[in-house]
Amino acid sequence: MSRRIAALLALLACLGLGACGSKHDVVSAHSAKPFTLMLDFFPNADHAALYSAIAHGDFRAVGLNVQPQTPAEPADPLKLLAAGRVDMAISYEPELLLARDQGLKLVSVGALVQRPLTSIIALRSARVGRVADLKGKTVGTAGIPYQSAELRTALQAAGVNPASVKEVNVGFNLIPAMLSGKVAATLGGFWNYEAIQLTQMHRHPVTIPVDRAGVPPYDELVLVVRAQDARKRGQDLRAFMQALTRGEREVRADPRAAAALVVKANSSLQLKLQLASIEQTLPATLPSARGRPFGWQDAAAWASFGNWMYTHRLLRRDPARGLPPLTNEFLPGEGI
Repeated sequence: MSRRIAALLALLACLGLGACGSKHDVVSAHSAKPFTLMLDFFPNADHAALYSAIAHGDFRAVGLNVQPQTPAEPADPLKLLAAGRVDMAISYEPELLLARDQGLKLVSVGALVQRPLTSIIALRSARVGRVADLKGKTVGTAGIPYQSAELRTALQAAGVNPASVKEVNVGFNLIPAMLSGKVAATLGGFWNYEAIQLTQMHRHPVTIPVDRAGVPPYDELVLVVRAQDARKRGQDLRAFMQALTRGEREVRADPRAAAALVVKANSSLQLKLQLASIEQTLPATLPSARGRPFGWQDAAAWASFGNWMYTHRLLRRDPARGLPPLTNEFLPGEGI
């Protein structure tokens, strides 16, 4: 694995995906250029920095008219991006690695959330206080292949034979499956969303993030563009990340105002839940390494997680042998 990581770091250093002239961290606005961004899901607290930057005019200040779009299906964002229908998409590190394995020429230019949100969640009544307690029980997932691999990894790390646990696909009905007693626990819900929902319902959930159960850490939410745009549209991408960084600071300064903007974008949401989600997520939006900017992606961590996906046969090709799946070139203070 060390050779793979070293190779990825070397490639990342020399590739210069965003090299398109000298770096300009300050981009002035003349006329706002339309810039479409496909969300990963409906507008929610995970998108707080985006809606804050829009509301405060941060994107227009750098010459971009950012227009968020909601996907009809969760699997759509990267497909639409690759087809040229949008300029950028929010997705998940595992989904990006899968898309690249299928031949889509895409690259991540920044991380919205720096660690996994995906968790094993159980109600107290299910008598599950740790992963080992899942032995002999039923666990629901959303039917995503890498979630099954995460469950197996967690069980093996806890000394539990995966064959002793029944996995069922409950789709996105994770909370109803637990409340009805159909499953003892789920893997697929987020510690910053479903777990908070259950807490606010006074159901006292037990929450175990997958990266604390044996799964290598990864960036839950990432900003993805076409590889050709990473080479040719460096100024637009740098401007986007500059404005989004301002939005993140605005969220940190006033989470309640940020939550109100998210609810304004999606009136079906509850302010109380969005505020709690934003407040709990804030520590995970910044890199653990000091001195790194908002959006920073750790190439070594990506290599480790990519190797995990490959060894679990989720990927056909070793991701360490291709071009890097990420670049930090467009983050404030980075690049040439």
